[in-house]
Amino acid sequence: MPKKNTKEIISKSQEPILVDFYTEWCSPCQTMNPVLEEVLSDLGRKIKLLKINVDKQPQLSQQFGVRSIPHYILFKKGKILWRKGGVITKRDLEKALKGFV
Repeated sequence: MPKKNTKEIISKSQEPILVDFYTEWCSPCQTMNPVLEEVLSDLGRKIKLLKINVDKQPQLSQQFGVRSIPHYILFKKGKILWRKGGVITKRDLEKALKGFV
């Protein structure tokens, strides 16, 4: 996804969007994929998931201050509602996101 479209999606979305900053070679990122899918499914898909590969779009990770991966930022209408770096348990992720659906 081109960076312009990504920024536009983040800024204009009326629904919350969880942005997953990752890379293909990151083991913790791969570990989190099924956790993210399960949590979003449990929340009724009321939060969209947008994955950004930091190797392919380094300018976006720099713009949002992402210094380590995996890193998650929840946006709505371009505003940051929540952010967390590193591996997070399903329970903690679900608890954090439930307040925004």
